[in-house]
Amino acid sequence: MTAESEVTIRSIQKADLHELWAISYGQKADLTWMAYNGPYFQNPILTWEEFSAKIAPKINQSNFALIIYENQIVGQLSSHWYDGDLQNWLEFGLVIYDSRLWGKGIGAAAVRLWMRQLFDTYPEIQHLGFTTWSGNPGMMKLGEKCGLQREGQIRKVRFWQGNWYDSVKYGILREEL
Repeated sequence: MTAESEVTIRSIQKADLHELWAISYGQKADLTWMAYNGPYFQNPILTWEEFSAKIAPKINQSNFALIIYENQIVGQLSSHWYDGDLQNWLEFGLVIYDSRLWGKGIGAAAVRLWMRQLFDTYPEIQHLGFTTWSGNPGMMKLGEKCGLQREGQIRKVRFWQGNWYDSVKYGILREEL
């Protein structure tokens, strides 16, 4: 069985919050993901109270989803309007919290499902994309694996641990999916 056949996505439910916090920030969480998920923003490790307040608005929302692999929550997907109220430019993100699951095709399977769902949910949009940074080669590879094109590169705008990195944009058109 492939990772693709074992991956599903679904909306976040209130009953998921403790498990989601445990794998993302809890005592036994693998925090390696934080070193790749925009570490230059220096986001803190959230307490249960901070996490539950932040995630509560995401419950049952169409622009957030859980990544389920082998019947376990392993990550999260999101989307947001890059152009605000115009709502023509949708960007998405993903995180898989346990680094031992990286490189197994789980992220690619989740992104393919998420892109289909977003295009179905918003039939008027023609483009989906995401932004990453050159310090996250895994996300850049995932974009290419999922058929997204490298559409832009803003050089040396992300500073982390004494080095400058590029911001990199990927995108796909509806007819390319």
